[in-house]
Amino acid sequence: MRNRTAAILICFFGGYFGVHKFYLGQVTQGIIYLIFCWTCIPALISFFEFLGLCFMTDREFDARFNYDTSSPNMLDRATSYPVAPSNRSKTEATATLYELKKLYEDGIITAEEYESKRRKMLEDI
Repeated sequence: MRNRTAAILICFFGGYFGVHKFYLGQVTQGIIYLIFCWTCIPALISFFEFLGLCFMTDREFDARFNYDTSSPNMLDRATSYPVAPSNRSKTEATATLYELKKLYEDGIITAEEYESKRRKMLEDI
């Protein structure tokens, strides 16, 4: 499990070479940083990534970098977002769809999950 504080420190001290990208599991981006480290562009980008990591909440960090579908400790995806039964009113279904969209925008669920649940909700209404 990745630690946000460790990611911040690695980004600050090793961001020039993309070490933080390897730590966060973004190997392709880490290799790109290594290839272009002589241009100082990765240093500039990593500075802004450092700021982003500093202001990111732990929940956002976990949703983005620590989500593992095989781990039994993580929330079950099937129950981590709202599902409206067919007997709900249209107002409640609309509110549930809004919450589902918010979870998609926050990166907690994927586009495929969002679409499948949205279609199921619309069929049930």
